[in-house]
Amino acid sequence: MITTDKHNEKIAKMTFASVYPMYIKKIEAKGRSIQELNQVITWLTGYDEEKLNDLIAQKVTFEQFFQQASVNPNASLITGMICGYRIEEIDNPLTQQVRYLDKLVDELAKGRKMEKILRQGSNK
Repeated sequence: MITTDKHNEKIAKMTFASVYPMYIKKIEAKGRSIQELNQVITWLTGYDEEKLNDLIAQKVTFEQFFQQASVNPNASLITGMICGYRIEEIDNPLTQQVRYLDKLVDELAKGRKMEKILRQGSNK
């Protein structure tokens, strides 16, 4: 799916710090922990908890957040629909990475087993 430049630009300029509390609220409402959320983010980005907290404090944009990340090579196994878009068809790499993160948070909130979220063992 081709997303508009305006849409991609909006995502790139959003700060991770502004979205992170929404992730927390979403997963805690479903009985999941911040530690599990951070585990998912660490798996996708390669950031440890200290680096993650630094990036939140610095109020980095999603563009900066993913520029500094070591995106997991298995991230391409994250497929499906998120926010009306099929993840594997998103043409902008940054937008796709943000949607990977959104999808992982959704899976966590829906109670999916961590080994499946982290694409270990059987993938589906």
